Amino acid sequence: MAGAKPILFTLCIVLFSLRMASAQADSCTNHTFSGDRAFDSCTELPVLGAHLHWTYNPATTSLHVAYRAPQSPSGWIAWAINPTGTGMVGSQAIVAFQNSDGTMNTYTTPIDSYSPSMAAKELSFTVSNVTAEYEGGEMAIFAVVGPLENGTTSGVNQVWQAGDSVVGGVPQVHATSGDNVKSMGTIDFVSK
Repeated sequence: MAGAKPILFTLCIVLFSLRMASAQADSCTNHTFSGDRAFDSCTELPVLGAHLHWTYNPATTSLHVAYRAPQSPSGWIAWAINPTGTGMVGSQAIVAFQNSDGTMNTYTTPIDSYSPSMAAKELSFTVSNVTAEYEGGEMAIFAVVGPLENGTTSGVNQVWQAGDSVVGGVPQVHATSGDNVKSMGTIDFVSK
């Protein structure tokens, strides 16, 4: 009987781990967006509670993307591709925040320094159909990115971010420690 306790304990840990993995997978692939938006692929990003959903269209070499992350109504989120390197500087970002009247503000901005202006500007590649929503404590950005050139569908450097405040329509600096400095990686939009 004494030998059964370690086995039972191990079995409980395995079942708990499987349940947690299942819950994490559900939070990504089973997410429902408003307006019947659907995407072929999804990944749970490793920090900031963020998820990236996408559909790659090889005929147009474009991506339909949805980036979502938990956020308060007074904060902001951003998702970016960095075509020139890794990290924040050089990133081509899509930013979203909620206006004081409850409507969403979303736009593109290149991140050219560690103190960017965060002003709306065109990116180095085409981005269209940019919208955002706030629902259930999450902000989401939707966009069509592309056409993409020169094999930029695999090994793409991405950066995602969140900040706590927006002042005068300008997202304020995000935390410069913890998960906020770990929110970058590479992604393959074709083979996922």
